[in-house]
Amino acid sequence: MWLKPEEVLLKNALKLWVTQKSSCYFILQRRRGHGEGGGRLTGRLVGALDAVLDSNARVAPFRILLQVPGSQVYSPIACGELLSGSDVYWAIATGATLEEINQHWDWLEQNLLHTLSVFDNKDDIASFVKGKVKALIAEETSSRLAEQEEEPEKFREALVKFEARFSFPEAEKLVTYYSCCCWKGRVPRQGWLYLSINHLCFYSFFLGKELKLVVPWVDIQKLERTSNVFLTDTIRITTQNKERDFSMFLNLDEVFKIMEQLADVTLRRLLDNEVFDLDPDLQEPSQITKRDLEARAQNEFFRAFFRLPRQERLHDVVDCSLWTPFSRCHTVGRMFASDRYICFASKEDGCCNVILPLREVVSIEKMEDTSLLPNPIIISIRSKMAFQFIELKDRDNLVESLLVRLKQVHANHPVRYDTSRDEDLTSPVFHSTSMCSDHKFGDLEKVSSQNSEESEKEKSPRLHPEALISVFQQAGSQSPDSRMSREQIKINLWNDHFVEYGRTVCMFRTEKIRKLVAMGIPESLRGKLWLLFSDAVTDLASHPGYYGNLVEESMGKCCLVTEEIERDLHRSLPEHPAFQNETGIAALRRVLTAYAHRNPKIGYCQSMNILTSVLLLYAKEEEAFWLLVAVCERMLPDYFNHRVIGAQVDQSVFEELIKEHLPELAEHMNDLSALASISLSWFLTLFLSIMPLESAVSVVDCFFYDGIKAIFQLGLAVLEANAQGLCSSKDDGQALMVLSRFLDHIKNEDSPGPPVGSHHAFFSDDQEPYPGTDIADLIRDSYEKFGDQSVEQIEHLRCKHRIRVLQGHEDTTKQNVLRVVIPEVSILPEDLEELYDLFKREHMMSCYWEQPRPMAPRHDPSRPYAEQYRIDAQQFAHLFQLVSPWTCGAHTEILAERTFRLLDDNMDHLIEFKAFVSCLDVMYNGEMNEKIKLLYRLHIPPALTENDRDSQSPLKNPLLSTSRPLVFGKSNGDAADYQKQLKQMIKDLAKEKDKTEKELPKMSQREFIQFCKTLYSMFHEDPEENDLYQAIATVTTLLLQIGEVGQRSSSSGSCSQEGGEELRASALFPEQDSVFADTSPSKVAQDSQTFPEEAEGDWTVSLEHILASLLTEQSLVNFFEKPLDIKSKLENAKINQYSLKTLEMSRQPQPELKLSNL
Repeated sequence: MWLKPEEVLLKNALKLWVTQKSSCYFILQRRRGHGEGGGRLTGRLVGALDAVLDSNARVAPFRILLQVPGSQVYSPIACGELLSGSDVYWAIATGATLEEINQHWDWLEQNLLHTLSVFDNKDDIASFVKGKVKALIAEETSSRLAEQEEEPEKFREALVKFEARFSFPEAEKLVTYYSCCCWKGRVPRQGWLYLSINHLCFYSFFLGKELKLVVPWVDIQKLERTSNVFLTDTIRITTQNKERDFSMFLNLDEVFKIMEQLADVTLRRLLDNEVFDLDPDLQEPSQITKRDLEARAQNEFFRAFFRLPRQERLHDVVDCSLWTPFSRCHTVGRMFASDRYICFASKEDGCCNVILPLREVVSIEKMEDTSLLPNPIIISIRSKMAFQFIELKDRDNLVESLLVRLKQVHANHPVRYDTSRDEDLTSPVFHSTSMCSDHKFGDLEKVSSQNSEESEKEKSPRLHPEALISVFQQAGSQSPDSRMSREQIKINLWNDHFVEYGRTVCMFRTEKIRKLVAMGIPESLRGKLWLLFSDAVTDLASHPGYYGNLVEESMGKCCLVTEEIERDLHRSLPEHPAFQNETGIAALRRVLTAYAHRNPKIGYCQSMNILTSVLLLYAKEEEAFWLLVAVCERMLPDYFNHRVIGAQVDQSVFEELIKEHLPELAEHMNDLSALASISLSWFLTLFLSIMPLESAVSVVDCFFYDGIKAIFQLGLAVLEANAQGLCSSKDDGQALMVLSRFLDHIKNEDSPGPPVGSHHAFFSDDQEPYPGTDIADLIRDSYEKFGDQSVEQIEHLRCKHRIRVLQGHEDTTKQNVLRVVIPEVSILPEDLEELYDLFKREHMMSCYWEQPRPMAPRHDPSRPYAEQYRIDAQQFAHLFQLVSPWTCGAHTEILAERTFRLLDDNMDHLIEFKAFVSCLDVMYNGEMNEKIKLLYRLHIPPALTENDRDSQSPLKNPLLSTSRPLVFGKSNGDAADYQKQLKQMIKDLAKEKDKTEKELPKMSQREFIQFCKTLYSMFHEDPEENDLYQAIATVTTLLLQIGEVGQRSSSSGSCSQEGGEELRASALFPEQDSVFADTSPSKVAQDSQTFPEEAEGDWTVSLEHILASLLTEQSLVNFFEKPLDIKSKLENAKINQYSLKTLEMSRQPQPELKLSNL
């Protein structure tokens, strides 16, 4: 690589470099230690030094220096590092390989070396070479720009290294990679950071030591930019147990944004899929690219800034200038073009914003290009306004794409123009030209209302035709003249503003309109401006008849949601006369039920009733419905659902804003979560539930114009006004009283109606007077002191704190599951935590790399805690192999299948963590009889089925024969004693069994054969393997004889129960002594062919027989009662869980994998 020539001085550099080639003017050198076969100490030290350095400062292994004979000035042209003594050199090129540096050397020899001899002046030689190298650099740069940023060859090389180093399945898509340092204490490890769709990985090879880090995105609890002692800017990754710092990035901002997007997308996809819908480009994780993530970030900002529907996709972002007639100049900013909108935002925040729904646009035309108006276009809208944009790059393509989308929008939503009446734009009547037919906003004329009354009733006779406040308006305490004069002044101010800035959704939105909103919107215009500011007016116009149809479909249906709605109807603003009347209650019922029918994911959530009540006061019923849609789906995303994630995220953001803006209060209130819980209702109800209504509606005014920013800054203003009282409060209860009293006494001097107190107020019966605060003053203070938060900053904070909130829910789920499981098992709590993490990770790995299977649904946070994570048979088999102490070689997988069938009580092919742990607890900590009972149950239905995978083995032929007597190395006297003991043991077990639980079915010969096979497999590679084989052969022969005795007794039918026990006991201790010659499994299998097949029909053996027989062999008792260490298993499982999954994925047929990705 050619370098920009630069004078450098390197003292003692010859100790670090070895000259490979030299000529009159150039020297090619190799870095000492690079390419030396012996790995000498000097080379290793130099290599270590290079590895510590950042990738930009790291020294390349080869370089070319320019030296001018007779001059102290030298020039390294291919490397850029200093040399020996105090000589000065010019660095002009470096090379990562000998081949690369030789190409530069050859070019110099062929093109420059002979030319330089013509120069007499040594300085001219240096100037000529430097100029030539700069030209080469410029040429390389232009060719790289043509290829653009992706650099496919380098990415492919990085992908190969990523796959080789981490051995993930093919489905683990690498998104991007960066060179950086990972800090371990005070030591930086230089290496490569790989960001894939599910993991953050780091690889380093330092001083002969290899370091690999693999962190799943779902394990990250905090992602933040911070600083340490050595560096001012690092990226810190926090997981449950560790913190990792990464630094020395070329572009840290870019890296952090990509990491933030990956963490957000992955966590929401895997942990918050209750309401989260991915963008279309991100639906298939294996197809996600760095460019997709950057586009998503831009889309998220665009939709949040202009508060547009989530379905909107951004197509173009273009720098331009917009003619603003109120300032008589062009305002510099950006144009954003999406599916159904053209938006403009000035570069100066708050100066001017414009939202143009394409259904309002009549034409888009190019104007003549002049020096004063370069690349202009004119966008004309239906209200006879036009917007002039200039300085648009690639204007032709932009206009073409805009016209295509404009045509599509008009085809989907035809616009019918109303020419029946002329509109007087200067009249005080507030019009919306975005409505279909003759829908007008403002003081509707009586004639129009009467003419349309009959047709309106025919279409939807249930809908209330006007805002409730116009019907249930109360007389205020002020005189009518005083009340109307204040209201009229506001109306006049707004009408003057409409004339200059526009009166439709396409109005110019400036700082002036923000000040008007902060003063309070006139009641006659409130509902209409809410519709425009939220752009609900566009939804209303685009869906004629939609709400009426929803009402018809939803009314009369009874379900849990409608029951909740009915329960809350009379709790919604009960102090207002509109909701002391069936008219208001019926309208509220229709809107809430229709919305629940429209969006079953949200359905109905408490606090929606209070918000909807206020919307119905100031807007018509259908308008109130679309305002509710805008609030729930755009302006307060994820607020109204099962877990109110959005509200909790904003509470967490609010905590950080308190620390930033009110540090003294934050220091006094050690636990800000108390303030967050108090303020939760502020966000969920927009202060409507804790502030007098006439004051709270002014807050809602600001919310519809500025979004959630208005609630944040007002919350900070409330806390600042009460900082002294909060700091002196002794507990959370006293702090709650301070805030509640303050909020209950906020008044609205300009309200034309009477005061309507909050029905949630704590202190409505104060004996002593409390000084009131005017809402206009409070809002003004909030804008002046805390209004500097931009939409971009708020969205960044939301993204940051969403990780914390989601992980908090995961921790809550984990603790609740463990709280239920801990009392029921003997496994230590810390080991249970490890098991839970393994269980959850197994579920997650299937989500990472496999197509969703019907039997393994994704994480469902709406389910009870114990059922949120469940695994299927395949996932259970992996875990069984990792943590079960009963390893049976090739037979382990079959045993795992049977265990899963046994644990799957409800036959839904899924098991929960509790069942999984209960089974493991028996294996590790159970008594011998509990372990044998578990093994017994694994070899009878439902665990063992006719279609068992092991049915290929001779199931219907016994493995063992009873044609030979069994062996005992005891005297006859000892045998007699054992007879009595075992007879008594059988009786005791039978009695105990009758007391405790239902009797297990007896085991058939086919099932008994599988039982024996499992035992043989379990003993394989045990230190006492030979003794165990001998013992199990003895016990097996004994049990086969017991089964035959039982078969004969049942066929004769002449034995009583007591006689049967005597026969069984006699079978246990026959008088004769013999030697069991061969107990190897192969010999046993050969003997199995001699057993009569027809005897299997009635051959049975019970759990008590098996247990009693096993107790006769001390080696078997020792095997089942020896202590087992679960900790070592857990440690190995954590290490091997990924590799086992990867191995299984690699065994899958490749065509199937490819098909699943299509």
